[in-house]
Amino acid sequence: MADLNRVLVLAGGLSPEHEVSVRSGRRVAEALRRLGVEVQTCDVGPGLLGTMSADPPQVVFPVLHGTSGEDGAIREVLELSGVPYVGARPDACRVAYAKPIAKTLVAERGVAVPRGLALPKSLFHDLGAPAVLERIVAMLGLPLFVKPDQGGSAFGAAAVNDASELPSALVGCFAYSDTALIEQQVKGTEIAVGVLDLGDGPVALPAVEIVPDGGVYDYAARYTAGRTEFFSPARLSEEVARAAADAAVTVHRTLGLRDVSRTDLIVDGSGRVYFLEVNVSPGMTGTSTLPLAVESAGMDFAVVCRELAHRALLRG
Repeated sequence: MADLNRVLVLAGGLSPEHEVSVRSGRRVAEALRRLGVEVQTCDVGPGLLGTMSADPPQVVFPVLHGTSGEDGAIREVLELSGVPYVGARPDACRVAYAKPIAKTLVAERGVAVPRGLALPKSLFHDLGAPAVLERIVAMLGLPLFVKPDQGGSAFGAAAVNDASELPSALVGCFAYSDTALIEQQVKGTEIAVGVLDLGDGPVALPAVEIVPDGGVYDYAARYTAGRTEFFSPARLSEEVARAAADAAVTVHRTLGLRDVSRTDLIVDGSGRVYFLEVNVSPGMTGTSTLPLAVESAGMDFAVVCRELAHRALLRG
């Protein structure tokens, strides 16, 4: 069996999630070093390919969030370079990153999704915003949830409880993407379910329940210690917990993901599990849900990182 000795952790990038990626990458690097693995960290930039050519790593561990990090672009370059890497292939990343497409595919497999629609910014200009907004509310009702069709960390996302709030929510959304995903807002318990595949097929980790201070799981609530209370495992019945785990594994398989993913779900008052979105490069910070789930499962985060890297090495 090949020995894992040298790993390049990619972190940073040019998306609004740069700082989160840096923190995630730092934690992964520290975890691998604790187990005796030589680790180099690198940001995405003009020197990346030169660095990999001059001192080729055995494996690349991408911990990039947002554009390029999750849309498959960087992984395309890694494929061209012939370097083994942790995580999903580029084609699967593209599908998962496009939330409306991922939502459609997952719904076809029987997982519940909030009713909604995806509309480009140009349509509001071409048809007249007031008329379009009126029809959105008439069709979907209230409350609604607006978010960019791509991206993460809750950038550009907003709850809409009154029709008067919809225009500003869309303006905020269009600051991050040219297309908005507008959905019926499902009220309930927000959970995140990580999925790991260490060689025996994808397995769901215990669900992590998310209870943000103030009720909104925005950027500050996600990455500021003390702003959100987490329960791991989530306070769910055995039946609902099993349904959430099944949904996360179904998402992972349906979208063709690999190694690791995190699926965001919400459980309504009747116990029905709804798919919100999936992340192919989950956060690894001290306030991220995946490391919490790994710990809840009785696993060592450092060992999991090493096994993911080693699995990539064996594939290479």
